[in-house]
Amino acid sequence: MANKLANERSPYLRQHAHNPVDWHPWSAEALEKAKAENKLLIVSIGYSACHWCHVMEKQSFENEAIAQTMNKFFVPIKVDREERPDIDQIYMIAVQLMTNAGGWPLHAVCLPDGRPIYGGTYFKPQDWQNTLLQIAKMWEETPEIAIEYAEKLTAGIHQAEQLPISAIPEKYTLDDLQDIVRPWKATFDYKDGGYDRAPKFPLPNNWLFFLRFGALSKDQDLLDHVHFSLEQMANGGIYDHVGGGFARYSVDGRWHVPHFEKMLYDNAQLIGLYSEAYQQHPSVLYKRTVEETISWLVREMKAPNGGFYSALDADSEGVEGKYYTFNHEEFDLLGEDADLFRHYYHVTQKGNWEEEATNVLYVSHGEKALIQEAGFTDEEWHEYLQEIKHKLYSYRENRVRPALDDKQIITWNALLMKGFVDAFRVFDKPEYLQQAIDIAHFIRQHGLTADGQLLHQPADKNREIGGFLDDYAFTIEGFTSLYEATFDEQWLDFAKTISEQAIQLFYDPAAQTFYYTSSSSEKLIARKSEIMDNVIPASASTMVRQLFKLGLLYDKQEWTEIAEQIFANVFPSIKRYGSAYSNWAIQLTELVYGINEIALTGKDATDWRKELDRHYVPNKLTLGGTKSTLPLLSDRQGLESKAYLCRHSTCSLPQDSVKSILELINQ
Repeated sequence: MANKLANERSPYLRQHAHNPVDWHPWSAEALEKAKAENKLLIVSIGYSACHWCHVMEKQSFENEAIAQTMNKFFVPIKVDREERPDIDQIYMIAVQLMTNAGGWPLHAVCLPDGRPIYGGTYFKPQDWQNTLLQIAKMWEETPEIAIEYAEKLTAGIHQAEQLPISAIPEKYTLDDLQDIVRPWKATFDYKDGGYDRAPKFPLPNNWLFFLRFGALSKDQDLLDHVHFSLEQMANGGIYDHVGGGFARYSVDGRWHVPHFEKMLYDNAQLIGLYSEAYQQHPSVLYKRTVEETISWLVREMKAPNGGFYSALDADSEGVEGKYYTFNHEEFDLLGEDADLFRHYYHVTQKGNWEEEATNVLYVSHGEKALIQEAGFTDEEWHEYLQEIKHKLYSYRENRVRPALDDKQIITWNALLMKGFVDAFRVFDKPEYLQQAIDIAHFIRQHGLTADGQLLHQPADKNREIGGFLDDYAFTIEGFTSLYEATFDEQWLDFAKTISEQAIQLFYDPAAQTFYYTSSSSEKLIARKSEIMDNVIPASASTMVRQLFKLGLLYDKQEWTEIAEQIFANVFPSIKRYGSAYSNWAIQLTELVYGINEIALTGKDATDWRKELDRHYVPNKLTLGGTKSTLPLLSDRQGLESKAYLCRHSTCSLPQDSVKSILELINQ
């Protein structure tokens, strides 16, 4: 018989519906059951595309003996971390405090009220069984030990990422930025790109900071490493050379063997990063990477309602990477082209990774020599390569596809909206803008409650999950970027409305911080702020950056003051570990170098915006049109085309060309 997960919306929860474990979804019913029966909770957290989550399910949760232990002594709860990131946040901090490590699957054993007493990640079956039996015995014989430990651990959870209120510096300087960058550079891998460690994650926001700071500070060595790293990623096995899109990370130090799951949030950000990198340093590789990744997203990840699904699994037919890898003989389908492309993609009879006779496709840094040796121009090679990729893709489509996680997370869709806008502004392809607009309509039609507040995902028959701070922050960013690309103020008006809601729901004026959960959310054992940037920038850093931007656009000093104070609170932490504060570092770059507010008015505003976007100005804010309610444009309306550069509340005389604006910027 199915357990209580059978009717859940989340594919990850439904995957466990027929385990012999008596799983419950996170609910008041499950918590009340634990209290009534005086049983400890097992909170097991994962997500659909997580390989080791599947492994532990097969080894432990489908094991009758282990299931009997879990059911007899505990109330087992399954949580999809992508559906309930607030729960994941709390127990991830707890496990990190207990073990100095974290990851998924994540497991916390808790008191009936939810306070954790033990935790870890993946457990081997016998280890899991023994651990549970020991904890059950301790709870029966010495519960006071568990309660005392829970009190101490919960106090630690409350204190984690809690920042004191700091004085706002008179000004931030280039030395402040250099103090952050100097030790950060020491972690670079100059042989294989990225950082000198394994596994390797793309971390798009890190490279976005380096790209912008490198350009503004004219640090060519830094820019060289950014572009080398982006080339290594796009050429590596972490990139799907046949179908487009990036896997979550590579397990090795040279971007070769990926952990094969494909996540919407990674690819959303990488589209924007590669587009901006192209703007700074045009590259056929960057353009092709953006085009192919967008093609994959639209082809395989877009839902009929205009939003996008969450992820593709790493496994197919129970084997990690089976869908994506090739053996030597399979390339025979390319006929007379087979040997050339075996060489190009490093396909060998023996195989190029640990699975025998199995190859992960990748391209070496010496590809240009191979292309020249084969007698192709760059353009000819590009056309030829597309034909080969199409043949390989058509062949691969006959395989069993990885499972699709069809959740639609508002945060991730908003990230993708911004990625599409970035690609549109760089490559001027109207279809990219239309994809962004489709997501905007999806959010407004399916991502709001009846009273207009954001949801975390569209409501279903089971529940309505209210939006978290990241849903708000990235939606604001996405809609604001859509305005900057189109000068259509309906998008900016929506961003303003959502910002007002976010301040009301998440901002604590006493602590001068934004909490991750809203004041109307379910009360968990702690209410936390999300300060540190990760694979996705922190919700707090994104919210602060948007308040700085909207404070300028709407001349709302109170929003600027909130952003200034929170930034000052975080500032002392940035130098300690730049990689975990990369989005804050981007904001610091803008505070040091200033923001170029570029107002384009009149009938040529859109054409001038296109001309402007052919140049790399990383610290710019664009606004314009023929009619506007924005303070900066209110006295500059009409059909006559003019351009203005504003900095620090002072605007230039009207200019009659984008060239003149660029000259002012570069003075």
